[in-house]
Amino acid sequence: MSAHATMSGQEMRDMLAAAAAWLEKSASDIDALNVFPVPDGDCGTNMLLTLRSAVEEAGKVSAADIGAMSGAVAKGALMGARGNSGVISSQIWRGVAMVFKDKEAATASDWAAAWTQSVETAYKGLSNPVEGTILTVLKDVAAAARASAEKDESIVHLIEQSMNAACESVARTPSLLPALRDAGVVDAGGQGLYTVLEGMLHFLRGETEQMQFKKSHVIASSVPVSAKAVRLSPTDEEPFGYCTEFLLKGENLELEKIRARLKRKGQSLIVVGDASTIRVHIHAIAPGRVLNYVTKLGTVHKVSIRNMDEQHEDFLALQKDRQPMIDIAIVAIVAGDGFADVFASLGAAGIVPGGQTMNPSTKEIYQAVEAAASDKVIILPNNKNIIPAAEQVKHLSGKTLAIIPTESLPQGVAALLAFDYEADFDTNVSRMNDAKAHVRTVEITHAVRDTKINGFVIKKHQAIGLLDGHLAAVDEVSDKVLADLLAKSDLSRVEVMTLYYGANTTEAAARAMADSLAVKYPGRQVEVVSGGQPHYDYIVSLE
Repeated sequence: MSAHATMSGQEMRDMLAAAAAWLEKSASDIDALNVFPVPDGDCGTNMLLTLRSAVEEAGKVSAADIGAMSGAVAKGALMGARGNSGVISSQIWRGVAMVFKDKEAATASDWAAAWTQSVETAYKGLSNPVEGTILTVLKDVAAAARASAEKDESIVHLIEQSMNAACESVARTPSLLPALRDAGVVDAGGQGLYTVLEGMLHFLRGETEQMQFKKSHVIASSVPVSAKAVRLSPTDEEPFGYCTEFLLKGENLELEKIRARLKRKGQSLIVVGDASTIRVHIHAIAPGRVLNYVTKLGTVHKVSIRNMDEQHEDFLALQKDRQPMIDIAIVAIVAGDGFADVFASLGAAGIVPGGQTMNPSTKEIYQAVEAAASDKVIILPNNKNIIPAAEQVKHLSGKTLAIIPTESLPQGVAALLAFDYEADFDTNVSRMNDAKAHVRTVEITHAVRDTKINGFVIKKHQAIGLLDGHLAAVDEVSDKVLADLLAKSDLSRVEVMTLYYGANTTEAAARAMADSLAVKYPGRQVEVVSGGQPHYDYIVSLE
């Protein structure tokens, strides 16, 4: 095939059969890349079953033309699509079939056009496309295919360039999707697409015998990734619902109308197909309502309803199994992506989103403790309102627990910095308690209502400053409040000031503030870190 500039239908079928066999070897590795609560923890398996169904349907076609064969591939993929990744895969092959329709054979230019059409078809089927996933990888594949077709008529060269582009694109996915970066993995769907292209290329090069003794590799991220701390969703108390999938068959089915109606009944919605057959994937709290609606439109087939709350429990257990056992684990309650990165980089094994106005429940803290790969766990609440919930975990877990009563994020950072990996549990608890006591915390936020307190008359939305939790300054401008509060404080023993700026504060504004403090307080080290915390313009650590 390497010298061929065209591809027949039979060659396409055999190529995809080889690709399916190649994907099968790596399906479990791709499954393991899943990042919950992103749906479909069996991404590799779902893509494999979808491709198998496509190949099986193609095997029923006796015609040699690629138009008929690609049509069968698209039909089989749609009928056998499973999970989010499987449905998207079916749309890739539908796009290919749209370009190959009525063609005897396909050229490199046809393949370039097919991948391009696949991008449009795949995006159109999703209610909320997300970059950093298989969609982004598919776009990069299409771009590489177009560039290859302009310079070379070889289909083998085009698939090779497409595969290389997929590899590079998959490696970049953590830079586009924070959930991937936090977990230290690449996108599972993108990895699956790369593996399929790799299998296609092996076949076209005549390397089927070698394929029996090898398997694809998992692509490494091209960007630095965060420490693999288990990060729980801030909505763990809300049910995930049911992953609901089915085929709807009927006459004159209106795709857009059905998509619009189902959009109000759940999330992660995919509606694809045509006027006679539609494949639906949706996450719904009440799947019965979804089925009640579609049964009025036609007949429903291949119904699959899976409880995602059970999947979540399985995920927590899997995360624990993936982590190497450690002697002592740290679980921290943290507000803001920047602070989460700080705690993870310092060695926290579990991150629970929470803080002011968003206190996590005992259940959420307990889940993080149980997910930690250690029988000894130290909890950093980092907020005085969260300490009671953390204390309750002692009565639920069978692990050896200690709660360091940190009342602010800077105290939590100081405690974590004091942790000694070579010391025993009791020694570390003592060291961390001592360290948090030597940090003062300044917090700049805004009043939510008019009030009078501590001699201050406060108007709603005014900037207010708290020193170690006590109101100490009020003004219209956050920077002025911070400056006034520091001026009132005893900084004689302070050596380092760290400004963690919040989600609504720009880096430029924070650095300007830091520069002014460095001038006003010479001899002190002033650092700027993105905290990303909500509600608070600045959280300042004085050490």
